[in-house]
Order: sequence, then C-alpha cells, then structure tokens
Amino acid sequence: MACDITSGRKVPCKNSLAGTSKVFFINHVEKPFTVVDGVATAINPSIDAVFQYDLSGEGNSLAQSMVSDKTAGTTVNTQTLTLALQRISKEDNHQFNLLAYGFPTAVVKDRNGLYHAIGTSEGVDFTVAPTTGAAKADFNGYNLTGTATEGALAPILSETAVTALLALVSEDEEE
Repeated sequence: MACDITSGRKVPCKNSLAGTSKVFFINHVEKPFTVVDGVATAINPSIDAVFQYDLSGEGNSLAQSMVSDKTAGTTVNTQTLTLALQRISKEDNHQFNLLAYGFPTAVVKDRNGLYHAIGTSEGVDFTVAPTTGAAKADFNGYNLTGTATEGALAPILSETAVTALLALVSEDEEE
C-alpha cells in the first residue's frame, strides 16, 4: 500500500532547542517550492523577493496539528505561527496590513537551524493585534497569529533551497 510507513525512529540526543529565530515572508505564487518526500528541494524561479523578520524572545512558535478522519478519508494539517514583534511603528502598520490582505507563504527558521515552509498551497491567514501595553515594562508591539491548512506536514527546506531563499532576501529592511 502506498501509505505504509517505511522506516522507524530511535530516541534522538538531548541537544535540541525549542523556538524560532527568523521568519521569512514570500508574496503568493503557485507552488513556491518543489517538494519531494517532505523536503523542499528547490524554490520557484518566479519568486524575486523574500522578506526576513528577525525574532527575539520566547513568544514565537510554529505548531502543527495533523488530523486524519477515517470516515471522511481526509487528512488536514493546521499550521499555526505565533509571533511577538516588539515596538509599534507606522512602517510596520503598513506592512502588516499588506500581510493580512495577502496570501503569503512563510518560512520559519527554528533554533535547530531547520527551515519549515508553511502555507505553501493557499498562503497563511494572519490576525494582527498591536498592543501598547499598560505598565511601562509591558509588551509594546505586534502579536501576529498566522494559520494555514495543508494536506501534509510543512516541508523542510534542503540546503540548496535555503541558499536560494537567502539569496532572495530583500536588503531594504527597516531598522
């Protein structure tokens, strides 16, 4: 049967770190990556810009929840990206309006150096919630929650795809 598993898994070493360190946004294109067996092996040549957001702190994560339904014969993976980006600005307001209006694909770099592509078929839908905080030491910035639904777990980019992605990072980032 084509959906039978093909390998086992041993207990890994205890050298993993949780969390994310960067997120990259790509404006919508059909099939942004060539995916083979869960690995994004190449980036679509029509992609001409990638926008990098550096992350800090502990409020940033990617969670996936794959659910199969025997009766319906379906499997759906819900991908949820949570971001806490410090400090509100007029420039960021403009960019986050565009992010919410569009259908971007996101690539999340985790703290183990893996790059996960989410929203590859229909993009990621974002909720943008800026907050000024109340007390002087409260969080001031944007809480973004992105959700995408796919038929499989997020593909992980190969070294070749990572190199191609990073070569497209826009140099006009705001400080």
